[in-house]
Amino acid sequence: RPDILGISTESNAESARAIFDSLVKGRTDAQTDIQQQKYGNGGTSYVAALSFSLPAGSKQNGEMLSTSFSSPASANRAYFVARNLTFAQDQQPSKADMIKEVMGKYGVPTIVGDQHLYYIYRKGSIMSVGGKYKEATALVAIDKPLDTRAALKLNGDTVRGSCVAVVKRARTKAKESSAMLAEAKGANCDGVLSVQLVPGTPANRVGIAQFTLLDVKQLVSAAAIDSAALAAGQNDGGMPKGSAPKL
Repeated sequence: RPDILGISTESNAESARAIFDSLVKGRTDAQTDIQQQKYGNGGTSYVAALSFSLPAGSKQNGEMLSTSFSSPASANRAYFVARNLTFAQDQQPSKADMIKEVMGKYGVPTIVGDQHLYYIYRKGSIMSVGGKYKEATALVAIDKPLDTRAALKLNGDTVRGSCVAVVKRARTKAKESSAMLAEAKGANCDGVLSVQLVPGTPANRVGIAQFTLLDVKQLVSAAAIDSAALAAGQNDGGMPKGSAPKL
């Protein structure tokens, strides 16, 4: 199961918050934000989103981490995790080293191109569309356009929505589940992990690295669980214990 700094879609708000606290400990320049929402009408508050950021400087890497969670009815689990790293000029890693680290942690990507390594998950496994990437071939492919034939294979015979497009748009939308739900329902996958490596100076270095994890299946399932729980009147301030399917 993929994770970003130890936060996966099995993490709930409480366990994720412990990781956030460890990241900002002793950092006076860190900014944190905890967004809470009410469960139902007048129900108990729960953590809907967490974020922290460290400013970039001439000698300091900038960092941002954000996570969105479902309601208590669906176990308050993470369905969206994003991490941005902005490297200081003299600390920019080589693109080859970053690809090695990424593939060492997450394995062989489904498709590479357009500055991204994409890991598309279906039925608990990373999908393959025939491209058996190694570190060297991924390095060559990453700055080229995505292979159109491979991208079409991702949709298969169902002609459902592109998981690549869904995770790209997820980064620009409000991270509430309602904002992403329609596209998530149309996506032809269970989840997506994308890693974007934005070229630095020179171009063989990485200036910005963006990691995005979206659990499509959990987002859709949690929305259904939450809706059913509210319809059944489980919004009286209690903390329901339903569980969403795992990616």
